[in-house]
Amino acid sequence: QVQVAESGGGLVQAGGSLRLSCAASRSIFSTNDMGWYRQAPGKQRDFVALITSGGYTNYAESVKGRFTISRDNAKNTVYLQMNSLKPEDTAIYYCNTVPAAERYWGQGTQVTVSS
Repeated sequence: QVQVAESGGGLVQAGGSLRLSCAASRSIFSTNDMGWYRQAPGKQRDFVALITSGGYTNYAESVKGRFTISRDNAKNTVYLQMNSLKPEDTAIYYCNTVPAAERYWGQGTQVTVSS
């Protein structure tokens, strides 16, 4: 049973935008703060953004002012709006709880930004 499913990735030119979506099971979404993480080739997985159940948000310094995280409680979905994308944003993007739980890592969605 898939508990977390990411979608919305793709290939985009530098300066472009993408919106990622993460559909989670109600049992996960309703009781947890949610976050986005990313893993670039050959690097460790890093935190990108979080949103609490109350709507508080926080971002990694590298994406502040460019990315916006939001959640739709009725749809059990978390979004990541990514604007002004840079080649260094290229990575697989994952959704998970905050803090992350090993059992909730999904397949992720690939984002590739060309220069």
